[in-house]
Amino acid sequence: MSQDQSKNSTQYQEKKSFFNRMLTIYGRKAVLEALQNGLNIYRLHLADSNKPAAILKEIQQHAERQNIEILFHDKRSLSRISRNSKQDQGIAADILCPQFKTVDEFLNAPYKTDASLIALENITNPQNVGMIIRSACAGSIDGILIPEKGTAQLGPLVIKASTGSIFKAPIIRCENISASLKKLQLAQFQICTLSSHAKTSLFDYASTAPSVFVLGNESEGVSQASNDLSDISLKIPMNNEVESLNVAVSAALVAFHRQMGK
Repeated sequence: MSQDQSKNSTQYQEKKSFFNRMLTIYGRKAVLEALQNGLNIYRLHLADSNKPAAILKEIQQHAERQNIEILFHDKRSLSRISRNSKQDQGIAADILCPQFKTVDEFLNAPYKTDASLIALENITNPQNVGMIIRSACAGSIDGILIPEKGTAQLGPLVIKASTGSIFKAPIIRCENISASLKKLQLAQFQICTLSSHAKTSLFDYASTAPSVFVLGNESEGVSQASNDLSDISLKIPMNNEVESLNVAVSAALVAFHRQMGK
C-alpha cells in the first residue's frame, strides 16, 4: 500500500468512526429537549419549507447560542436525514455520543479483564431495546452490542424507552452479530446464551474471563448461529411453571446478576 493509500485509508476509518458516534433524532420537542439538556449536538437540520413557529425560533436561538451549525434542506433531503418524513416535523439533529464504539475500537481500548457485554440479536421492539439500554447502563455492563440490521433502529422510540440513558450508554455498533461474536471469542470472550434447559444458573455464573450475553428475538430466541458459537448456556431460575421472561426483563437480570448472585 502506498503512502497516499495508507493516508486515505486512515482518513476513511477516522471518518467512519466519527459517524459511528452519531445519533440522529427528529421532531421539534425532542430536538428542543436535547438542546436544553446540553447534549453534544453536531448539526441542526431544518426544512426550508417550515412555517414560522415559536418552538422553531426557540430551537434556532439555542443552536446559535451554542454555536451549532444549522443547515437548511428541501423536504425530501431532510426526510433522508431523519428517515421518517411523516414524523420529523421538518427538523432533525445529529448528536455526538463519544461513548459509542465499534467492536474493534472496544477491543483496542483498555477494558476490564472480567468485562460483561450484552449482544442484541433480532430484537425488533423499540421499547424492549430502549429498556435494555436503560438497564445495561444502570447495571454492571461494559458494552451493548447492537447490529445495524435486524434490531430496532436507535431512533425516538428507543430513546424514549431508554429515558435518555442511550446518550451515555456504552453502545457498540456492528454490522453483523455472528461476525462480532467470533471476533470477541478470538479475544478470549466467553459467549453466553440463555436457555430454560440450561444446567447452570445465571446467578451462579462467576467466570473471571470477559463475557458476552446474547439476547435473542422476543419470540424465537437466540439464533442457531449464536448457539453454535456459545461457550456456555445459562438459565434464569423461575417458579410457578413460568416458561420465560420478556427480553428486557432478562437483560435487567443479566445487568445485575453479579450483585444478585452474591
